[in-house]
Amino acid sequence: MAAAILDKPAGAVTVLITRRVKAGHETAFEKASADMTAAASTFPGYLGGQLVHPDEEGGEDAALYHVVFAFDTAEHLQGWQQSPTRTLGLAAIAPYIEGQTQRQVSGLGHWFAAPVGPKQMPPQRWKVAVVTWLGICPTVYAMFLLLGPLLASWALLPRVMVLTSLVVIIMTWLVAPQLTQLLKPWLYPATRPHIS
Repeated sequence: MAAAILDKPAGAVTVLITRRVKAGHETAFEKASADMTAAASTFPGYLGGQLVHPDEEGGEDAALYHVVFAFDTAEHLQGWQQSPTRTLGLAAIAPYIEGQTQRQVSGLGHWFAAPVGPKQMPPQRWKVAVVTWLGICPTVYAMFLLLGPLLASWALLPRVMVLTSLVVIIMTWLVAPQLTQLLKPWLYPATRPHIS
């Protein structure tokens, strides 16, 4: 497993890649994926990543693998994405997968993107912190309740890697969008026009 994504800066960008692996090609895919992750780790701004096996996520589809990784800025992520090294890595993985690769990019900035419409100021940082905590605290608590007993025999680092990866995924695609929608009036209060 690759290094966990720890101490992620506020401007960091997280990427979730989902690939369906051909039956019987799992070992070769995992090796090619590990090689690609190792290559990415040499690029500026790389914060860490992890290959999540189907049995680790508790899903029913035994062919779906997820890769979660992060860079400290969108610019550093773009540097990796446009590199010949990544192109070679994708070519090495291609024979072992089928169907379309799904890719989703997120970060705290995406969670709190301003609503479409008239230009609005971004929410104050303390409000972003409150909403982030409101999402992360119950999500982490739920993960410990659900997975704590199952992972109790694991070493600390693998436990942290699995739990934090799941929290990032759940926050980004489930909890944060719901919270920001629910609290939109508080995050983006209506501004009254100035009378001159």
